[in-house]
Amino acid sequence: MKEAFEILRVSRSNQLAVIKDLTLEQLNVIPQGFNNNLMWNLGHVIVTQQLLCYKLSGNALNLDEDFVQKFAKGTLPSPNFEHTDLEKIKKYARSLPDLLESDYNSGLFKTYNKYPTSYGYELNSIEDAITFNNVHEGVHLGYLMALKRAVLSLT
Repeated sequence: MKEAFEILRVSRSNQLAVIKDLTLEQLNVIPQGFNNNLMWNLGHVIVTQQLLCYKLSGNALNLDEDFVQKFAKGTLPSPNFEHTDLEKIKKYARSLPDLLESDYNSGLFKTYNKYPTSYGYELNSIEDAITFNNVHEGVHLGYLMALKRAVLSLT
């Protein structure tokens, strides 16, 4: 599993690199043809990782409820996310992969509730969740890159 945690850290680093030179205004743009913005995608991968790994294993999330409500699957992106949202995203993106690895290695994940993903793959264990989460992170890295190109073409 060590490699899976490293992939997660690299994905998060790549996600943050995509947005490093963008303004808050650019991060909030929802370009024509898209349903969300860069900020929502960044927050969404963080919330999804927590839900897939912690909630489905019966553990508490390491996020505040307001953050979850803003970025969970099925939520609508705000065109006015604030600087405080961006700072939380950066903090969580950097710290939560290490916490997940630590919690996994300490044996925190004792049970897991089966979950059929919208991807068509059923998660049956914490290992499935960690592995699948990396697929989800990669999908959203692609969205981030496409959104960035669309946003930059507008400015």
